[in-house]
Amino acid sequence: MADLTAWVASSIFSMPFVPPAPLLATAAETESSALVLAGVLLSLVVVYLASKIGGELCARINLPPVLGELVGGVVVGVSALHLLVFPEGGADASTSVIMNFIQMTTGLSSEAIASLFSAQSEVISVLAELGVVILLFEIGLESDLKELIRVGPQAAVVAVVGVAAPFAAGTIGLITIFGVPTIPAIFAGAALTATSIGITARVLAEIQRLSSREGQIIIGAAVLDDVLGIIVLAVVASLAKTGEIEVANVIYLIISATVFLVGSIILGRFLSPFFVSLVNQLKTRGQLLISALIFAFVLSYIAAAIQLEAILGAFAAGLILAETEKRGELEKQVIPIADMLVPIFFVTVGARTDIGVLNPAIPSNREGLIMAAFLIVVAIVGKVITGLTVFGQPNINRLAIGVGMIPRGEVGLVFAGVGSASGVLSKSLEAAIIVMVILTTFVAPPLLRLVFQNGPDASATEPADLALAAGQTQPLAEAVGLQGDRVESDTLESTSEPGQH
Repeated sequence: MADLTAWVASSIFSMPFVPPAPLLATAAETESSALVLAGVLLSLVVVYLASKIGGELCARINLPPVLGELVGGVVVGVSALHLLVFPEGGADASTSVIMNFIQMTTGLSSEAIASLFSAQSEVISVLAELGVVILLFEIGLESDLKELIRVGPQAAVVAVVGVAAPFAAGTIGLITIFGVPTIPAIFAGAALTATSIGITARVLAEIQRLSSREGQIIIGAAVLDDVLGIIVLAVVASLAKTGEIEVANVIYLIISATVFLVGSIILGRFLSPFFVSLVNQLKTRGQLLISALIFAFVLSYIAAAIQLEAILGAFAAGLILAETEKRGELEKQVIPIADMLVPIFFVTVGARTDIGVLNPAIPSNREGLIMAAFLIVVAIVGKVITGLTVFGQPNINRLAIGVGMIPRGEVGLVFAGVGSASGVLSKSLEAAIIVMVILTTFVAPPLLRLVFQNGPDASATEPADLALAAGQTQPLAEAVGLQGDRVESDTLESTSEPGQH
């Protein structure tokens, strides 16, 4: 018996220790999570380098930095360096330079790298979606409905025509001329509707025309353009999810988007005093920013829950909070968050775009080039004709108003990004939209300067024009000079509460 006990004991102690299966699984999951984080961090390094280098180059040649972020994304993406690629575009881990680097330095198997690539791409895509939510929240903050009311019905007519004309011409043309399926054609037509407020306002300020009658109509129309454009985007993106067009569904989406936006604004005006009171009672750091983000995310969720886009809720939240006394302070606090997340969106839009499908040397790509040329013509003509609709304004520069509505900028890229993420756009049509956005944004500033060349001299410049031309980040309505009392209020807040900024 003693010999048996000794033999059992020696056998047990001589056996190698094998940890329990759950413990091994936990260790493997921990290692996998660490490598996913490593892949995401490397991707963010690429994103931020591409956005900063591209943005700086564009800023030095007087072009919007957002274009540099887009072009930077194209360079690091599937079109060139393959540093940032996504499985949705047909890429796999073997085509990703980052994944190859991780495999080389860690010795992971091909199966593990494929799983890592999928997880890393998903995280970057979620961050990009969060970036566009913050972008639309910021755009809402910079918009001012009072400004639109002040410039009167002329701006409303310009905005409605500027949305309807390119949308109808683009959609019908793509369907009848190029045989594009209905939903992708509608999505591309919707991408033609937007107008970039920031780009147009910057150019108008530089040529001392921001406070002119033409400038006020352009800015007011651009504000309404954004509102109508976001509603169109919400409707079209919802159609893309269902994959079919039913009249009842379209009517439901339009009504729900309009009711949601208008209802949120009306309800928000009643609740905004409670929001301000709550923020004033909070004592911890970041009380305004965190409260505002909670509000924006709640509205974004409600919009998504009723089959609309989350960005519509973020835009509505920005419009509501823009009417509070905390607007100026909140805009300053949102800027760092936007600087961190928004470039991820623009760079990923560029990275997903394969401009190789527009290579004219390949015969099969020529249809995509022709589609791009068609979209560019519709994008320009569809906005220029809006100047002809201005009424009750004798001796006004109608051509300047139309040209001022041309640039698509960041708003057009939102359409392209949502279309790309939904998978409804073909590669050639997506690339054609990107080319349209880039070209309209490039040509608008020199054209606007040209049509305004007979304007007043620099001595007529107003302080608001000089401020915006100098690149200050004040709200758009303040730059136009319509909300002087709000400027004074924001200035007092910033001087009395320096610790909040």
